[in-house]
Amino acid sequence: MELVDAFHRAADALGIRLTVHGADLNWMAPAMHVVDHPHIVPRIKTKGHIPSLLRLAEENRIDAVIPLIDSDLLALSRAVRRFEAIGTRVVISSEAVIRTCQDKLLTYQALKEARIDTPATWPWAEVIRKKRHRFPYYMKPREGSAGLGNYRINNRDELHALGARVPDPIVQEFVEGIEHTMDVYTGLDGRPRCAVPRRRLEVRSGEVSKGMVVKDADIIDVGRHVAITVGQFRGVVTIQCMVTPDRRVRVIEINPRFGGGAPLAIHAGADFPKWLMAELLGRKLRFDPMGYRDGVTMLRYDQSVFVADVANTTMRRRGKRS
Repeated sequence: MELVDAFHRAADALGIRLTVHGADLNWMAPAMHVVDHPHIVPRIKTKGHIPSLLRLAEENRIDAVIPLIDSDLLALSRAVRRFEAIGTRVVISSEAVIRTCQDKLLTYQALKEARIDTPATWPWAEVIRKKRHRFPYYMKPREGSAGLGNYRINNRDELHALGARVPDPIVQEFVEGIEHTMDVYTGLDGRPRCAVPRRRLEVRSGEVSKGMVVKDADIIDVGRHVAITVGQFRGVVTIQCMVTPDRRVRVIEINPRFGGGAPLAIHAGADFPKWLMAELLGRKLRFDPMGYRDGVTMLRYDQSVFVADVANTTMRRRGKRS
């Protein structure tokens, strides 16, 4: 919802008229009630998902599609040319880089080959065969998101028990430190022009609920290096890292999409929506990559959207504070 507002503000600043269409599988997504035109589409993993999006894009003369959830990325990356054929630009990284980022073992291998500091990572089945361990470890699904199925592993019993619970688990070297997320703007040509580190102060259900912009040169350099060496990114890329007490910046995950905390970077002055729409319009892009404000803090709270009949409604109105 905040991102929709940010795009509208950016459109006003550019002097253009913006219409935002949203697509989801049902009316329960709050953002469906704040976009200009909401649309119900089939589930992502069904055959009808991409054809339904193509039909919506053609019928409504959609100029650009900006995916916001991990599960949609791979299918959309494969359909880029089909959208281009009807005049719609999908702002998305390449299929190859999406595959790499969604598979945490491939992410580890790519970062290691690029000589980027990252925690050692192994398949769970390989770790349980080890005779010696250096606990704690960190366990997560090989292809997961939103922090689901992530656990700190303190001993052999937890290693075996939780490994049986987590789908296709991988095990990482545990890293002590402060977690940061970087929003890296790579635009339409893949060049990292701006990186905004955000310190995670509080996380809820895998999404940052409290965060602070930290204009740290070491973290920024790592974010740019990741975007350059891994390559083939488009739009905004989210890079997660740990900053250790001895100032090592260790990359733990890459998400090739807008992150949930991106509104903080935008509010601080890194106007990703404005830059992106300017590029889509073919306008020359000029901005200061370090022009955002340091220390800006985001403190999130719940906000309600009230709908008369969520099953059948076509009426949307902005929610009021709860």
